[in-house]
Amino acid sequence: MKVILVASGKGGTGKTSFTAGVGAALAQGGSRVLLIDGDCGLRNLDLALGMSDRVVYSFADVAGGAVPLQDAAASHPQYASLSLLTAPVALPALSERGMEQLAVQAEEAGFDYLLIDGPAGLPAELSFLAYIAMQAVVVATPDSASIRGAERCARKLEEEYCIARIRMILNRVRPRMIARGQAANIDDAMDSAGLPLLGIVPEDEDMIGCGNSGISILEKKQGGAARAFRNIARRLGGERVPLMKF
Repeated sequence: MKVILVASGKGGTGKTSFTAGVGAALAQGGSRVLLIDGDCGLRNLDLALGMSDRVVYSFADVAGGAVPLQDAAASHPQYASLSLLTAPVALPALSERGMEQLAVQAEEAGFDYLLIDGPAGLPAELSFLAYIAMQAVVVATPDSASIRGAERCARKLEEEYCIARIRMILNRVRPRMIARGQAANIDDAMDSAGLPLLGIVPEDEDMIGCGNSGISILEKKQGGAARAFRNIARRLGGERVPLMKF
């Protein structure tokens, strides 16, 4: 089982929408996927997945030993192999041992991927989420502040939490802004962040409508962000997939 922490150096990068989209793409491709909303302050992953009426238990209930994973994980209405554990309203005292046991239960249940939608920035609660992660994906947009935040986030994940494999997603890319020099181009963003690129996701207006309605963009279209999510899911599985051209 691959345990992947999805992080960002600042808010507003589209990290939660990315987690929902790639999680759905992995499930659509045949993998069993468990998503964890680790952002206790906002806890919006259920909305992005259209599952707000399905979630009952949080990951803290499982990590704290109150409920077994098989009873706590909520199944997605469209993708049977996609499940969700939401975030608690207020974060209780959790141990690294408890998070480790959650991951063990997920692997024993047959999940292929455990994707954790971490909190934006570098809060203290990131530590127990990062403890069980095998690799990390840092989501950034092409603006300078976001790329600087991505570099700082990656440095902390590597130096303090010992996550060796960290890659960047450049999200909400607008080719016209890059062409006019109003946003960093792909190579400059990679150089500034000091991170290898896992994928590029274009700005897609349909993401707003899909997010508000709780419908996966994968069900609405083939191109745009939907195509990017599918390509990234394939790369996570080890395939060599060319980057999208703009």
